[in-house]
Amino acid sequence: MGPGLTEGERPLPRALHLRPSALAAVAVGGLLGTSARYGLGRWFPVESGGWPVTTFAINALGALLLGFLLEALIRIGPDTSWRQVVRLGVGTGALGSFTTYSALAVDTDLLLRAGELVAAATYALGTVLVGLLATGIGVALGAWFGSRRAARR
Repeated sequence: MGPGLTEGERPLPRALHLRPSALAAVAVGGLLGTSARYGLGRWFPVESGGWPVTTFAINALGALLLGFLLEALIRIGPDTSWRQVVRLGVGTGALGSFTTYSALAVDTDLLLRAGELVAAATYALGTVLVGLLATGIGVALGAWFGSRRAARR
């Protein structure tokens, strides 16, 4: 029995953000996601003042994958064990660093400063709307996949 606990009480588990395994999952995922985003940005550069197609595609794909992942994990079972590690490593780490909404803000600002008002507006609004749509599609696919997997058990 620990300090401040009465007989029969168990200590609370360590907060998730303080667990080394959780931090490691996010860090490794973040390294992979950031590297993928950087690589795609180098392979498909955008000309100065041009519509940031690469960042737009990265954000849309990331929103789709994150919607799918989180919904599928919820349908498969509780947020424990390997599902929690996958959520943290792939969801928070890899997809959180792969998508880059800070670049959305910077790219929009650069377009505005270049006087490209229509490009800035379509890019900013388009990214948010397509991101919402992609997330919805990802959630629907995740629900379908998770339900099929749960039905097989």
